[in-house]
Amino acid sequence: MRIGIIGKGHVGSALAQGLSGAGHEVKFGHRDPAESVKDAASWGEVIVVAVPFSSVKDTVREIRAAADGKVLIDAVNAVGPNMELAVGFKTSEAEELQKMLPKCRVVKAFNTTFAHTMATGKLGNEEITTFAAGDDLDAKRTVIGLAKGIGFDAVDAGPLRTARYLEPLGMLMIGLGYGQNLGTDIGLSLIRA
Repeated sequence: MRIGIIGKGHVGSALAQGLSGAGHEVKFGHRDPAESVKDAASWGEVIVVAVPFSSVKDTVREIRAAADGKVLIDAVNAVGPNMELAVGFKTSEAEELQKMLPKCRVVKAFNTTFAHTMATGKLGNEEITTFAAGDDLDAKRTVIGLAKGIGFDAVDAGPLRTARYLEPLGMLMIGLGYGQNLGTDIGLSLIRA
């Protein structure tokens, strides 16, 4: 698939490595005019939004028409200015993104794992679980397939409103990694009996 990744930081770069390694074509869109956000979104069959929470509205303005009908993977953590959860309880960042881009198919994924694991979906030999939440079943299947191709244990987490739980879970991981000094060599794994 052709995947337009908006954001070339740690998350976008690691996902690009993982997706390229799984045989997909990747094109970045970010602040560099040579790698236009709009061009990457137009080119991609799937769009990944991997920008800071504070940049989401600007990103939406640039990709609006290009996102129509496409699967949009929301890998954003809703981190506020004081490292607190910026959105929650009655909505999520992903649901707000879907409202801003009503003609695309938003799937929340990859936000509960640290960037350096996104290239392989693993810590050592252990698969990390990533969750996919979305209202469009075909879009969710696409994202789950992409995640499995990287190496993740990808789990359907239900409708997009489930992002209300995934976003705080992402914040918990950030808090454990940085606030509790566990570092970024940690991840979640869903154990099944």
